[in-house]
Amino acid sequence: MAARKSDTKLYVLDTNVLIHDPVAILNFEEHQVVIPMTVLEELDKLKMGKASIATDCREAIRQIDRIIGDASPTEIAKGVPIIRPDGGTYGHFSILLDSFDAPHRALPDNLNDNKIINSLVILQERSPHRDVILITKDINMRLKARGCGIGAQDYQNDQMVSDVSLLEKGFQRIEGSFWETQTTVDTFHDETGTYHKIPLENLPETLYANRFIVDEKGFIGRVDRIGEQFALIRDLPYEQLMGQSAWGLTPRDIPQALALHLLLDPDIHLVTLSGQAGSGKTILALAAAIEMTVATKQFRRIIATRSTRGLDEDIGYLPGTEAEKMEPWLGAITDNLEALHNDDEHQKSSVDYILQKVPLQFKSLNYIRGRSFQHSLILIDECQNLTPHQMKTIVTRAGTGSKVVCLGNLAQIDTPYLNPISSGLTYLIERFKEFPYGGTVHLEGSPRSPLAEYAERHL
Repeated sequence: MAARKSDTKLYVLDTNVLIHDPVAILNFEEHQVVIPMTVLEELDKLKMGKASIATDCREAIRQIDRIIGDASPTEIAKGVPIIRPDGGTYGHFSILLDSFDAPHRALPDNLNDNKIINSLVILQERSPHRDVILITKDINMRLKARGCGIGAQDYQNDQMVSDVSLLEKGFQRIEGSFWETQTTVDTFHDETGTYHKIPLENLPETLYANRFIVDEKGFIGRVDRIGEQFALIRDLPYEQLMGQSAWGLTPRDIPQALALHLLLDPDIHLVTLSGQAGSGKTILALAAAIEMTVATKQFRRIIATRSTRGLDEDIGYLPGTEAEKMEPWLGAITDNLEALHNDDEHQKSSVDYILQKVPLQFKSLNYIRGRSFQHSLILIDECQNLTPHQMKTIVTRAGTGSKVVCLGNLAQIDTPYLNPISSGLTYLIERFKEFPYGGTVHLEGSPRSPLAEYAERHL
């Protein structure tokens, strides 16, 4: 009769998990978290420098040091109790020493991944009553571990949805007429517009502040407030929405109109725009940013940044100032400036004038940590390539009177170990869908060109 296995498992974390989330050690409840010595060595090699990955490595190392404290080598090998930020203690942490005994299912030890897997095979043989599970964001490493008889999983603690199709889109379409489904409506007007007080039982089940309701008959409403029994819906006339203009740019369809409405609203502090290539994310955000900075003086400056694969490595070797180094990576901003002034007689002069007139600053993500931007519009492009931890780091830079606009396309992730489910953009949209001063819109279509739309669908 086989002995019953322990309820507590041994979760072994790979380096990429600690880079993805430096506090991942705290997220395994009553189980034991194990860090192989090879992982510590990799963190040590990556901790130097100003790149965002180095900062995450240093934070992970500090977290490990805080947990270990003054524990003895024997205690560290056996398991040190994990003290939580709230003072609670449950779960244990240990460091796994490299084993030079070749297991019978050994992989060639020329790679660090193989060294880790070999150590786990020995650990499993020495702990037959406990499940050993490797946690890594590397798919190939998970396959190799399973081939050696070791359980392996992706790190899913920060994954907010099981399927990206379930991601909040910011608006809900109602078939037919919205008003035909209503029985009791209390309508009133004030200086800000027309509002409808509607019982919750007559509204869609999933309802959040600043979410839009759109029907096939032309009604568009924005959820203003949600009470215990009623919701307040602000009536947005179709002509008014489609007639909006920001620096001469007008929306082409309803999702773009909803996005521009949120971008121009001074009471909305966070706007997230997602959608496929060419759906208008960057040009809408840039036009609104210039409008609110130059025309209405709502913000003092525009901070433009983006996540780009290779930026961490390349920015240090390009000549010039930080702004000059960032320009090759922020071509999308200047491209859209040219598009906004496409009809001008002297387009290049107009763009140069705007770049001089508008307080537009290009910032590298590497140097944003620790900063605080007051009365600024922070424009973050390519957010799909950020981890949830990096997204938190950037959004928390917003100071008094600032607004953050995040743009991204989950179909174009260029960063290893990230997918649409684990992307920081997905994490932000789901985490902030109940934030009363935030809103999101998923843009549809590809107005860039018929070629771009066809390529997005068929390539």
